[in-house]
Amino acid sequence: MPEPDETSHKAFERLDQKLDEFQASRSAKPFQIGIGSEAGGGYRMLGQMLGGVLGGLGLGWLVDHFAGTAPFGVLIGLLVGVVGSLVMVVRTAMAMSAKDLSARGGTPPPAAPDTNDDD
Repeated sequence: MPEPDETSHKAFERLDQKLDEFQASRSAKPFQIGIGSEAGGGYRMLGQMLGGVLGGLGLGWLVDHFAGTAPFGVLIGLLVGVVGSLVMVVRTAMAMSAKDLSARGGTPPPAAPDTNDDD
């Protein structure tokens, strides 16, 4: 069996040095896993839209079923569900935008260049 070129103590020192370099490079870049908060916010808004519309339809159907006012309960429930879910989606989008703005230090994104040639 061939003899190793360096002693085990030197090998451990070299391994510790490589581990320290790896940890330093890893801490310099934040580790991200998953789909990100932007996609999570999009899924939340999709759930709010679907929940509002389906909830309004369900409540309208219940009113129609027990009050015998078909199809007006379903139609009014649908309209109320759509309006309610749109309000919630706009609130969520504004909160996400404010959170993103504060994460960037409070500076808004640069304005788009004015390409209007009417001057």
